[in-house]
Formats: sequence, structure tokens, C-alpha cells
Amino acid sequence: MKQRFAHLLCAALLAVILSGCSGMNALLKSGQPEQIYAKALEYYGNEKWQRASTLFEGAQHFYIGTPREDSISFYNARCKFKNRDYDTAAQLFDDFRRKFGRSAFIEDAEGMYAMCFYYLSPGPSRDQTLTSQALLAINEFVSRYPDSKQVDNFLKINEELNERLHEKAYLNAYTYYKIGRYKSAITALKNALKEYPDSKHREEIMYLIVDSGYRFASNSIASKQTDRYLDMLDSALSFKEAYPESKHAKEVERMAQHARDYLDRNNKDNSI
Repeated sequence: MKQRFAHLLCAALLAVILSGCSGMNALLKSGQPEQIYAKALEYYGNEKWQRASTLFEGAQHFYIGTPREDSISFYNARCKFKNRDYDTAAQLFDDFRRKFGRSAFIEDAEGMYAMCFYYLSPGPSRDQTLTSQALLAINEFVSRYPDSKQVDNFLKINEELNERLHEKAYLNAYTYYKIGRYKSAITALKNALKEYPDSKHREEIMYLIVDSGYRFASNSIASKQTDRYLDMLDSALSFKEAYPESKHAKEVERMAQHARDYLDRNNKDNSI
């Protein structure tokens, strides 16, 4: 009995869906833009984003060059946004802001355009091109609409996305260190420190610069060890000045002492 009821319920739901689709198709083929637009607004108001979008797209060409053109373009883009189709929404909002710069919807459109890239931005282990696009769009929005009620939220998002870039720079540099490419690690770590001086990984980055420098010098040919140990000692001094109480302090001092011992021996050998 329960199984039969479930089958009947599924069949009823399918019939409703098919009936709705059939009704939409008939409406789109009717060639009556006002009715299509009115039904699209009804679906829009009921948050049936996919259906509303289908009808807005069906009505769009009827209203090109009319005062309603920007409304339909905006509503359709927002339907895509609310339906989490952020790739399509970003493209539609970009088209909208280029074409309807004086529209009453322009601020909302540019805000959602920025949010599309925020939602598309991946975690720090992946390519951060979309994160950079999100930051650019957010900064443009804040600059254009400094009094917008969205500014506070965008400033918080800005911090979050910048932290994601900090994390990406750190992970890239750490990868070189982990696989033993110490020269590349030193360059990448120093670049990360220069580009993101306020990174939460600052202490760890400075320590890895010392450690990479030590390993790089230790594994170098004799003719290059002196200069590389001297570079490493400079990094060790900077680290100790910045973080005298660090958990890495003893290890940094051990590496620095080894470097000084090498330099002392080398100077004695050269003076003989």
C-alpha cells in the first residue's frame, strides 16, 4: 500500500512538472511578450529562479531598445546568481554594467558581479586567478560606492581573500622547500614576505628562509659556501631580531653557529 502511494505521489509530481514545462513552452511560443514578462515576474517573486530566467530570456528580444530592457537583463542575471550559476551570472552582470551604466540597478549589479567571483574563488591550494578577480571587483565597488550598505561586508571579504592569497604564496614557497629546491624556496619565500608582509605565516616564512639558506649553503660546492653562509647569517640575524622568543630560536642559533664555525675554519685555512 505504501509503495503504491509513493508511486502515485511521484507520478503526480511528474505530471505537475511536465504540465508546468508544457505551459511555459506554450507561453514562449505564443509571441505575447507582456504575458511572458508577467509570468516571469511571478516566478521571480516566488523565487523560482530557473523558470523565471527561462521566461526572461524568452521575452528579452521583444524589449531591446525599450525602457524595460535593463530590468529584464538585471532580473535574468540575478536569477542565475540566486540559482548559484555564478559563471553565467558574472558574464551577464559584466554585460549589464557595460551596457546599462546609468540603470537604477547598476549598484546591485556591480555588487553581485563582485560576489560571483567571491563564490567562485577556490581554496588556497588551487589557482587564485578568480580570487584576484574578486578582489579587483570588490575594490572597484568600494571605490565607486563608498556609502553603500554593502561596504562593511565587502571589506571583511577583502580581508578573507587577501588571506587566501597569503596562504597560496606560503604554500607555493613551502613546496620548493619540501622537495629540496632550496634556492627556489629562498626566492619564493622572500617574495611572499615582500608581497604579504602581514601574513600570519610571517614567522614561519622567515624561519624557512634561514633553514633553506643553511641547507643551500651546506649542499653547495666549496667555492660558493662562504657567500651562501654569509647570506644565511644575515637571514638568521633578521629572524632573531624579529622573533627573539620564537620556538625556532635554538634551531636558528644552532645553524648560525655552524655557519660561523665554517667561516672561521675557512678563514684560518686561507690565511695559512
